[in-house]
Amino acid sequence: MRVQSPFRTQKDSVAEKSGPVTAAIIMAPAKKNILERLDAGEVVIGDGGFVFALEKRGYVKAGPWTPEAAAEHPEAVRQLHREFLRAGSNVMQTFTFYASDDKLENRGNTQRFTGQQINEAACDLAKEVANEGDALVAGGVSQTPSYLSCKSENDVKAIFKKQIDVFVQKNVDFLIAEYFEHVEEAEWAVQVLKTTGKPVAATLCIGPEGDLNGVGPGDCAVRLVKAGAQIVGINCHFDPDTCVKTVKMMKEGVEKAGLKAHYMTQPLAYHTPDCNRQGFIDLPEFPFSLEPRILSRWDMQKYAREAYNAGVRFIGGCCGFEPYHIRALAEELAPERGFLPAGSEKHGTWGSGLEMHTKPWVRARARRDYWEKLNPASGRPYCPSMSIPDGWGVTKGHADLMQQKEATSKDQLKFTYQKRSKC
Repeated sequence: MRVQSPFRTQKDSVAEKSGPVTAAIIMAPAKKNILERLDAGEVVIGDGGFVFALEKRGYVKAGPWTPEAAAEHPEAVRQLHREFLRAGSNVMQTFTFYASDDKLENRGNTQRFTGQQINEAACDLAKEVANEGDALVAGGVSQTPSYLSCKSENDVKAIFKKQIDVFVQKNVDFLIAEYFEHVEEAEWAVQVLKTTGKPVAATLCIGPEGDLNGVGPGDCAVRLVKAGAQIVGINCHFDPDTCVKTVKMMKEGVEKAGLKAHYMTQPLAYHTPDCNRQGFIDLPEFPFSLEPRILSRWDMQKYAREAYNAGVRFIGGCCGFEPYHIRALAEELAPERGFLPAGSEKHGTWGSGLEMHTKPWVRARARRDYWEKLNPASGRPYCPSMSIPDGWGVTKGHADLMQQKEATSKDQLKFTYQKRSKC
């Protein structure tokens, strides 16, 4: 006999609130904004990693990692939004990662669409899907090649301003400055985003060692809060364990400074215990051979619980996260949220759906105790458990990181090959 879940699904919850359909026009209740939700102690589930997910599906090119698919293949971006919504996400982040003009035309990258067209299309898709559920739309900006090339503060801020003009026009619910390796550039982004009057979140792609200039996580968080961010945290570059540890350090720094903030984590879906300060992009497996490091859905449930226990209430994912990973977060935090995601209709809690399997030894796995204690094998007998990361030790201002519009030349590539062989 199947055990009935004590939690309603999102669909049940909506049906109960709506009641019977009548001939009268029913006005949808206004959605609570991100700060109202977090101030009330609600758990907000983010979405996953669009660039990696869409690269695997054939809509994003690895290397530039730019989001022109929002304009070129809107059906692909829309479908991924819908899958994350069904999995339990209640934030639809616009697919505008690396959508600044200087990044879109960096190193020979050519586009059929302008940055404005890409940003507009991404906003429209996120809003369309968000309106299919109780989700908010977040417009996002990311670090820029201009900052790496030592352009001025005004030049870099002008790039952010051009993007947020679209977000304001499209009236997104809040803004995220995400994926910054240097807190200084993140501060500049927050200062620009703050001028809109919309809630602002800011996440750095750093670990416990701090940003690439050695500014510690606590000090980074204080600087972001003082710049105007109401939500601070970590995204990308590191696994959930590392990101939660780093956010704890940020929280300690903010509290020690007598400030207040909400906290968020959007880590990788890859185990990265061997990473250095730069994170997973220094791993030799990046980006095409990371699959052996992927976290299971049960690892994700552990992450969700540890993040929640650390005081994080905006919990999502970044590169490597697929919808089933987001569903795991939502299922783990169903007691706090009061409902399961719609996607749980096709997923038995802790493998309970295996009770219907034809093979008895598989039915024996239909229990939490089995999956929590399992130590998964990789199936790769000659592979090491960890790698030796690259460690070039360069950051903003170094000649190796100066960017250009022209395609990378053969001589430039030859130089990188030679340098790589010496490291």
